Amino acid sequence: MEVKLGQKSVYIYTGSKAFRPELPSVLMIHGAQNDHSVWIMQSRWLAHHGYNVLAVDLPAHGLSEGPICETVQEMAAWCGDLLDSLDIGAAAWLGHSMGSLIALEAAASRPAQSWANVLLGSAFPMRVSDALLDAAQHDEQKAFAMITRWSHSGVTHLPGTPGPGFSIYNQARRLMERQKPGVLFNDFKACNAYSRGLECAQVIKQPTLILSGALDLMTPPKAAKSLAETIIGADMRIIEKAGHQMMAEQPDAVRVAIARFLADAASRRVLPHAEG
Repeated sequence: MEVKLGQKSVYIYTGSKAFRPELPSVLMIHGAQNDHSVWIMQSRWLAHHGYNVLAVDLPAHGLSEGPICETVQEMAAWCGDLLDSLDIGAAAWLGHSMGSLIALEAAASRPAQSWANVLLGSAFPMRVSDALLDAAQHDEQKAFAMITRWSHSGVTHLPGTPGPGFSIYNQARRLMERQKPGVLFNDFKACNAYSRGLECAQVIKQPTLILSGALDLMTPPKAAKSLAETIIGADMRIIEKAGHQMMAEQPDAVRVAIARFLADAASRRVLPHAEG
């Protein structure tokens, strides 16, 4: 669906389901140079199994208008304002890569708007190599090639993808090529500059699940351990045979992990009144 925020168009994928205020809401936030479509193997299932799904395109990404948000803090504030504009009191914030930093920031700075957190492909600090940052600024095609190779496990390159003519590897490359020039460098700068990870982790009280791909070269599991050890009660799980793009490489394993966690978190949630 398309909504307006500050007179700018925002695209939100809802799984073709109408909003029902009695159901818990889930906000799904993509990573750098991506859009809502990275969640397609999980978002539609959640929408048809008891959740209001809001898989959003961040400003200047996908089908959403700009201006672009330049920092993780701005992105988190924008997402919170979006929930306010939709009259949604709180949501479970699911974030992948850069999106995980957005969810982390919001869980600490806007706790009333978050009833659970799922951080996928997360790390703190989320440093971007100088070579990749330079390519993102001066040669996006080179950066796309680097990202596509590093963000997928070796399993992806083998025969056996879900259908004839379907390539997770090429699909990810085409998705990046659809975004606007300059978005990648902006997003990488935001990740590189974000310094509030542990500060936020120390005050988070919501149920939190951290999912890491066992074969992730961009945000390896060890890079998320500081968050897992700092967030009270955080549950960290490893998705086997998956790289950074775990939602596409191991969609069923990711979906099951998310679904079980959300069901448990929702069952323990105390609501003062009905809200999304």
